[in-house]
Amino acid sequence: MRTMKTIMKTFLFTLLFMTTMMSCNKEELFVEPEVEVVEEDTDDTEDVDETETPTDVDTSALCDFTLDDVQPNSTVVINCVLDLGGSTVTLPENVTIVYEGGDIINGTINFSVGNVISGELLNSTLIMGGSNPQLKDPAFDFDPKRWGIVEGVTTSDIAWENNKILQSLMFRVKDFGVTTFKMDEIDAYFEGSRPTPPETNYYPHREAVNIPSDFNLVMTDNTHLRIQPATINTNELDNGAIFSIRDEDNVTVTGGNLHGDRKVRYFSPNDNGLEGSHLFYIQAGKNITLDGIKFFDGSKGGLSISSIGFTNEPNYNQTRDIKVLNCEFKNIRRMSIALTDGINMLFEGNTFTDTAQPDANADGGEVGYAINIEAARVRDANGVLIEREKVTDIVIRGNTETGSRGGSISVHIGQNVTIEDNDLETQVAYTYTNGTKIINNRFHGAQSTSNYAIFATGDGETVYNNEVSGNIIKNYNTGIILSSNDIDVHDNVISGGANGIQLSKAINSRVYNNDITASYAGISVSNTWLDNVEIKGNEISAGSLNMSFSHSNNKPEHASYTFTVTENILKTSKKVSFSNVNGITFSKNEVAGIQIGNSSNLTIQENIIKPSDFDGIRLYEGHTNISLLDNTIYEPTGADRFECINNSSTNPSEITDTGNTCN
Repeated sequence: MRTMKTIMKTFLFTLLFMTTMMSCNKEELFVEPEVEVVEEDTDDTEDVDETETPTDVDTSALCDFTLDDVQPNSTVVINCVLDLGGSTVTLPENVTIVYEGGDIINGTINFSVGNVISGELLNSTLIMGGSNPQLKDPAFDFDPKRWGIVEGVTTSDIAWENNKILQSLMFRVKDFGVTTFKMDEIDAYFEGSRPTPPETNYYPHREAVNIPSDFNLVMTDNTHLRIQPATINTNELDNGAIFSIRDEDNVTVTGGNLHGDRKVRYFSPNDNGLEGSHLFYIQAGKNITLDGIKFFDGSKGGLSISSIGFTNEPNYNQTRDIKVLNCEFKNIRRMSIALTDGINMLFEGNTFTDTAQPDANADGGEVGYAINIEAARVRDANGVLIEREKVTDIVIRGNTETGSRGGSISVHIGQNVTIEDNDLETQVAYTYTNGTKIINNRFHGAQSTSNYAIFATGDGETVYNNEVSGNIIKNYNTGIILSSNDIDVHDNVISGGANGIQLSKAINSRVYNNDITASYAGISVSNTWLDNVEIKGNEISAGSLNMSFSHSNNKPEHASYTFTVTENILKTSKKVSFSNVNGITFSKNEVAGIQIGNSSNLTIQENIIKPSDFDGIRLYEGHTNISLLDNTIYEPTGADRFECINNSSTNPSEITDTGNTCN
């Protein structure tokens, strides 16, 4: 029979463990708390050994020695269970304690200079004081059962304790020389939605499980870490994350499964698309690598990357040198990766599936892109642009994306972003950027739902020197929409859609050497303006109009705008159409026919025109200053009514017809 004294001792061991684990300060873990022991009177008078072993310990494995008489410069092999019985042992200098299948439990070891201990012997009942020992192996194997982690569905309070246990342990073992922290089989919940006392303000980056500098966290496919769901009773609408790297350097996190709560959490009726939690934060991290992590069901997002402070503030602490490699993001709400500030990052080999799609518990939230790059900027009272956040020198390469609600990648505000060699199902877009390249990607859309593969837009002094090239685009309604400053669009192969390239509000840009097959129009310009734009050397096979220009540069404010269309090869027997346009030079193209209506300041020069069932050049309605110069036109092969040049203009005197031949 266990005595009251034994019961009290077991209770005090448990209290000692819980007191230790409740501390979130990395310096408090393993430090012996002061506990006053008060024994109650008992009617049980049976004599009991003061060091009676807890009932869950195999007494046959108990050690037959203690640590009380260990000599300096010696080695102690632990191949049995050494129960300290609540006592404190102080080791002399340069003692090494080696694990060989045993354990040390229920007490305190005060370490001295030069002490070494095997990491397998650390556990929640062994309190480590004095000097920090060195672990025998810099790789530490984390066993959740040895540290009081509660697995499975649990309460918010217990999930919060899980946070503090794991974070404190990582920081403490790092002090013992650990560089690699290994986690294998675990399935536990973590709470990141409330501040740690005495702090009253909530900072989500701080309340997640923070990972220290110079540290490798290695997880496996058996590692499942879950965010504690918000409930209607707690009303925790803006949660934190499972992991955070905040103002730390040289961290690698590998493998594991991070599970969000979007399928089970409470969303308020007034949710504006912003409620929920991320799974991982990087804030002011340097030289960080995430490799092979699986992200599931984030209710606010998957991975959030930012800096501390703003660029125009003295406390600005920039994130830099980040790699996100071979990770999987599935069913993440809003956006899988949100990037608002940082420099020099690589996203390679990742897979994005069904980002921001609605489910039974919530809509998909705002944004809707797998990767969203969106730095903040404002203009001051004098109109001067202030880049409060800055994202620059980003490479997004070799990734696979399917099923995103909004699109695959958005560079809303960023600089020097390279999007290269990705397999994408939805669209890429940019708005305010310079030095950005969308190159050598493979786009394969479902034509019924995919409006465009690439949308290049934005104007102003921050939009310049961008490039869209070498992409293979299939099955989008429109391959590329170009509405931007200073961009080169070249050597793209576009097929399977209604329209190849659509231009709108573009200036100082070039579209050349693209190969386009489209059911309607290869290149179109409609209800817009272009200035100093060159469309050159493209090969087009279209089903209705090889090129279509309508209602462009025809407003008074655009009267001086011009653009050129030259050296294009238009392969099908379909016309090029000009309607209500101004300021175009169309020269040295190979085309099946041209029609011009109600236009001004057009030069049609040195083209080879081979019509079949329509006129070589047909003019209708009124015109101003139309020049037909040195074109080689072949006799139409259709009905006799077609002509090389059919001038049906209502003001034919505005038409200059010089040097044209009809063969």
